[in-house]
Amino acid sequence: MADRTRALRAAVTQAERFLDTLDERRVGAPADASAIRRRLGGPLSEEGEDPAAVIDALAEGADPGIVASAGPRYFGFVTGGALPAALAADWLVSAWDQNVAFHPMSPAAAAIEEIVAEWTLDLLGLPAGASVGFVTGAQGANTTGLAAGRHAVLARHGWDVERDGLTGAPRVNVICGAQAHATIHTALRLLGLGSGAVTGVPVDDHGRMVAPALDETLARLEGPSIVCAQAGNVLTGACDPFEAIADACAGSGAWLHVDGAFGLWAAACPSTRELVRGVERADSWAVDAHKWLNAPYDGGLAIVTDTSAHQAPLTLSASYLVADEGERDGSAYVPESSRRARAVPMYAALRSLGRSGMAALVERNCANARRMAERLAAVPGVEILNEVVLNQVLVGLPGSNEDARAIVAAVQRDGTCWLGGAAWNGREVMRVSFSNWATTDEDVDRSATAIAAAVDGRA
Repeated sequence: MADRTRALRAAVTQAERFLDTLDERRVGAPADASAIRRRLGGPLSEEGEDPAAVIDALAEGADPGIVASAGPRYFGFVTGGALPAALAADWLVSAWDQNVAFHPMSPAAAAIEEIVAEWTLDLLGLPAGASVGFVTGAQGANTTGLAAGRHAVLARHGWDVERDGLTGAPRVNVICGAQAHATIHTALRLLGLGSGAVTGVPVDDHGRMVAPALDETLARLEGPSIVCAQAGNVLTGACDPFEAIADACAGSGAWLHVDGAFGLWAAACPSTRELVRGVERADSWAVDAHKWLNAPYDGGLAIVTDTSAHQAPLTLSASYLVADEGERDGSAYVPESSRRARAVPMYAALRSLGRSGMAALVERNCANARRMAERLAAVPGVEILNEVVLNQVLVGLPGSNEDARAIVAAVQRDGTCWLGGAAWNGREVMRVSFSNWATTDEDVDRSATAIAAAVDGRA
């Protein structure tokens, strides 16, 4: 007991020390993995060490390799921070140490999953009867949603894919916009549908699927079909035209899956809701909680209208697995069995924000993006390549592609903020993403000044 108390107190002290300096911390990590291995590695001790001493050594040894991605000036990979209530709730998750696979293992976790599902569906304007699985993130959510779609479209053609596999099954057509996120393609590989078998649909200058081209594609394809649409292009923030896409899918009998990792949260804000009009007509959705909800990592939602299609690829049974009739078994909605209580930090985040707080968070980050675009547009040689409709700013830089990569690297080395590069229409560009609850106008201005200095240094 004494060891546990001292270890927990050491963890609190180290965590508070880190969080107290987070706003002013250099964003990029000053040390690489090899340096951290030298600090923390070496032979494993024979007898073990004092738990509190281990925590102190771990925190101090890892510190130079910790990226301040939880802080207000991390603009890479659409990464949110962790709201205070969500962070504290995540500590409780570890302390409770619940396995939430089955209701008897944790009735509290089962109830919290049901509550968070209800709140999230209402907040995002999705069908109230949809089923929700609590997965690791967008990769797990896309895989789960597409597994449900695979089941449903093959069942309509008389094929039981869970029983008989894909050998001999009707070929499933998978149709995606030309800029579908990489997690879609990984999910297709995992599901045996094949990333190379995707039928691509052209997109417009901002990455939105061209709906008439989807109509034409579906008209010439035969057999079961799944369409993958996108709420929030990872480079521009643009959202596909869901009304027209849903019409096309309804007319052809195709399953419509929406990758809404960050963009689907636009539905929670009145000023951005129009961007995702019609998205509620889809059959499945993928959402990340560690993006705009600002819950800690290891939290996403796989949402499916058809509960039976959702559960068919995932439900497991054995003689020793005793279910409580009528109660929720979380493992029926996700690819894993044993897992932590991922819904608990989401519960805390949603309850601490409320509807108006969630809307304000989305609106504030969109305003951050517009402010950054305005500041950078004034820098000689810089151009803003996208219409800033959401939280993404796509920045064209002066000079060659090599110059652009050097400018991005210079910003990362400077440490004021962290952002990434990307390729856009054959051009190396800078991408600035906003989804952290703590980002202020001052953070935007400081970062814009650092970016301008990097541009000037390369000009």
